[in-house]
Amino acid sequence: MERGRPAFGPPGDAEEQAAVADIMAQAFAMPLADSTAWVEKAGLANLRVLREKGTVTATALPIPMGQWFGGRRVAMAGIGGVGVAPSARGAGAATRLMQHTLQELRSLGFPLSVLYPATQPLYRRAGYEQAGARFEIRVQAHRLDFNERTLQVRPVSPADLPAVQELYRRYASTRQGYLDRGPYVWDRVFHPRSETAYGYVVEGAQGLEGYVWLVRRRKVDLLQEIFLTDYVVSTPTAARRLLRFLGDHRSLAQEVVWTGGPMDPLLLLLREQTYQVKLLFHWMMRVLDVPAALESRGYPAGVSGTLHLHVEDDLFPENRGTFTLEVSGGTGHVQRGGGGLMSLDVRALAPLYTGFLTPEALRSVGALVADDATVRLAATLFSGASPALPDMF
Repeated sequence: MERGRPAFGPPGDAEEQAAVADIMAQAFAMPLADSTAWVEKAGLANLRVLREKGTVTATALPIPMGQWFGGRRVAMAGIGGVGVAPSARGAGAATRLMQHTLQELRSLGFPLSVLYPATQPLYRRAGYEQAGARFEIRVQAHRLDFNERTLQVRPVSPADLPAVQELYRRYASTRQGYLDRGPYVWDRVFHPRSETAYGYVVEGAQGLEGYVWLVRRRKVDLLQEIFLTDYVVSTPTAARRLLRFLGDHRSLAQEVVWTGGPMDPLLLLLREQTYQVKLLFHWMMRVLDVPAALESRGYPAGVSGTLHLHVEDDLFPENRGTFTLEVSGGTGHVQRGGGGLMSLDVRALAPLYTGFLTPEALRSVGALVADDATVRLAATLFSGASPALPDMF
């Protein structure tokens, strides 16, 4: 392997590319052919490696996207594919990899970063904290006995994709924590790893009212499970029609499964509480740029107030110190200085920012220090639905 390359950056020659695929195969217990395909699909320009003594010791995949908070899109970099070569484990390579990655992402202007943790201590050392959830929802197919058939359900065509993506974007913008997807995540919807997804649209006289992408998973005795890689409905009629369409699979499918938040609105339409909602992951967030993050998100309309923060951050000096957040008309403005009436570190800022934990809950476990009036104000400013992510990346 050629020496003299920087300690951190995209993989270089074929030897480094093979090293990335090998690390991913071992880190995620997947066949080498699958990890090689993952590397090729991700694109070498998007991958990052840590080099130590001329050898690739760790890898990561930062993914540009956005996330919705308070009805506004905040630029966010998702982190996937974090792996360390077995011979380099236990020596701090993962920590050094994450520090380099976060410094680069901040320099590129990303206020936030999100990931699904295989282990929390590593990412907490890098400033991440739990900030939202991903739930699995299971419904027995025979319970989807709706009579709605006034709308047409047909296979998706390439011409439908712009309308599909716009429908998703309108839907996601009203859901706290949902992604503003980029090409990488959309590809996960359309082409899930090692599976085949089939797309269908729900159409009325005025055009597209919903869509679904589903995977048919073989179970025992020829039975199936229907897994939804994505769905959106924009009208009550489309919601009932989609459930009817899924229920029509009941001769072979025992259950219909999808991911989302703790209470999916489709469940409200079911006659009985025969579904299951199970926590899969708590995802973690890292605030990379405190002022930019606070100014980028939306806030409740009709609420105004001034919140004085004191933030600690071991990695980024720019995030340390006191900040004043002034909220009015659904928008926040940040200035340096102020009274610092609420003290917290950058980790605790993440669940406060997303609304995953209330200020009172954070105070109860010592994650922040503030008086009662400041806690009440922060609870009002950061109020909203529980943040959720249906997507993996």
